[in-house]
Amino acid sequence: MSNLIKKLFGTLLQKPWDKDQMVLDTSHTGKTFDISSQKSAVIIIFGIATVLFSLIFTAYIYSIPPGQDTMYLLKPNLLWANTIILFFVAYFFSRIIKDLEKKETSKVKKNLIIVGGLSYIFLFGQLIFWTQLMKSGNYVTTNTYFSSFYIFTAIHGLHLLGGLFFWGKVSSRVLKLEQNKILDEEKNISALSWYWTFLLIVWLGFFLMIYVFNDTFIDWCKSLVS
Repeated sequence: MSNLIKKLFGTLLQKPWDKDQMVLDTSHTGKTFDISSQKSAVIIIFGIATVLFSLIFTAYIYSIPPGQDTMYLLKPNLLWANTIILFFVAYFFSRIIKDLEKKETSKVKKNLIIVGGLSYIFLFGQLIFWTQLMKSGNYVTTNTYFSSFYIFTAIHGLHLLGGLFFWGKVSSRVLKLEQNKILDEEKNISALSWYWTFLLIVWLGFFLMIYVFNDTFIDWCKSLVS
């Protein structure tokens, strides 16, 4: 317990005017956390995206009027397939990270290509589902439920396209490297893995809210609004 308190309040107990403390401060590298600049950039993106998606979720909660027509989305559709695809993307990224940790780079190139291919399939699946929605007569202006769906999936898709841009830059470098040089890209690949994990978490939150527990969630929202 004492060690925990010391770690939490150690900075407050320091005496910067003390000679011994001055030596420690001077020799400090300046790094507080062992996080690469790539991961630091991804964390900043996490913060911005979390605020953005939180605003969308909040708007969804407080803008649902009575009598929403949600039956089309509640039918079996591509949303389940797309969710499974994102799980596979996370799985192959985990394979890549484990291979890099073990310094086994023989499958890194192949798995990176699979990640990109699955991500494009996800986006293509979303476009197909949009087409199906519009053919069924459900547009952005149909009601709050469908407008929220379109807005969220559009923004999520743009975030995924941004990730694919950096995936393309990293993959183009990795594919040109020899096997023993791939480890040099470990920081970039690891940051990409974090980014895709975040996209999966955001998608799961939305998927559970607007699809899986839709009726219960809408009833709860209506009780809040009323």
